[in-house]
Amino acid sequence: MKKRLAAGGIILALLLVITGCGAGQKEAVSADNKEISSELAWESSMELRYATEFGVDYYEGGYALLTIAQDGRYLVVPEGKEPPSDLHEDIVVLQQPLEHIYLVASAVMDMFVALNALDQIGFSGLKEDSWYIDEAREAMEQGDILYAGSYSAPDYEQIVSRGCGLAVENTMIYHIPEVKEQLEKLDIPVLVDYSSYESNPLGRTEWVKLYGVLTGKEAEAEAAFEAEAEAFESVAQEEKQGSTVAFFYISTNGEVNVRRSSDYLPKMIEMAGGTYVFDHLGDEEDTASSNVAMQMEEFYAAARDADYIIYNSTTTGELSAIEDLLGKNSLLEKFQAVQTGNVYCTTKNLYQSSMELGTIISDIHKMLTGGEDMTYLYPLE
Repeated sequence: MKKRLAAGGIILALLLVITGCGAGQKEAVSADNKEISSELAWESSMELRYATEFGVDYYEGGYALLTIAQDGRYLVVPEGKEPPSDLHEDIVVLQQPLEHIYLVASAVMDMFVALNALDQIGFSGLKEDSWYIDEAREAMEQGDILYAGSYSAPDYEQIVSRGCGLAVENTMIYHIPEVKEQLEKLDIPVLVDYSSYESNPLGRTEWVKLYGVLTGKEAEAEAAFEAEAEAFESVAQEEKQGSTVAFFYISTNGEVNVRRSSDYLPKMIEMAGGTYVFDHLGDEEDTASSNVAMQMEEFYAAARDADYIIYNSTTTGELSAIEDLLGKNSLLEKFQAVQTGNVYCTTKNLYQSSMELGTIISDIHKMLTGGEDMTYLYPLE
């Protein structure tokens, strides 16, 4: 089992400063009309502290309505009960127990692990050697989870033959709407995950509560989220370092890719006590595209004096030494961080570890303060 929340994060008060709003100042997505059927009586709504891209409304009898990004509504029907006969036409019925789920949104796998609900996943959109989550890879090696094709080319026959109860996709599915339509024609409901649109790191993590509703593990979801929130407080007494940090990777065509300042990773750098060098790059509300490509000369002008540089290995692969980095572009040798030895690389599993953001922030904080024993970062020498 991988290390879970072994290290901490940062104080929640700092989070509120960085995001520019306190918990509760933004209303989470919720149903426009709670009266979705004459047969269901609304009881309450889930309280969300940071997530704004989904909402949950509870109805008598254990029914729950999920509303996602003003994009879709789903009624979770308890096992042994029937959906109402006059349900609004736009609402998709999800009948519990949900079994043999086809999981394409890779960031969601870590949430199922946190919920101890891997047994509800039957199919994966990634092959086993593409998973950096030990539990997911082992489940595929044992045949408990089968590869059923990528989001653009699912194995419909295999998915149908085992009675897939739900496909969990990311927003890439909208680039190929015919796949979503075909799954729905085969009576496989499709839920599109919008957690990547949450610019607040804890907002992303809070999506575990949605999957807790789907899997019938709401208590586990609440505990997992609260543990993560508490982890952010573990360096509450630490003073902000103010050191500047560049986070980037170099594509095969030589372009440098950095993250928009509105993205969750730059905010995690700020929460760890650093200052992101591209802190004014991109609109705060623009979360559709998290990467910005630029030429090396432009990157050099902005980041050459950064105190630390972090190479993002999740796209192009991990680096072994500074020589590997310089091999991508010799101009990097002139960077202050290279000359002072403050060069770090991420591990490949950074993006799949959606339930360990506290550990990632702690790693960045350790980098800034000379700490050791990092999980998702390592120094290049």
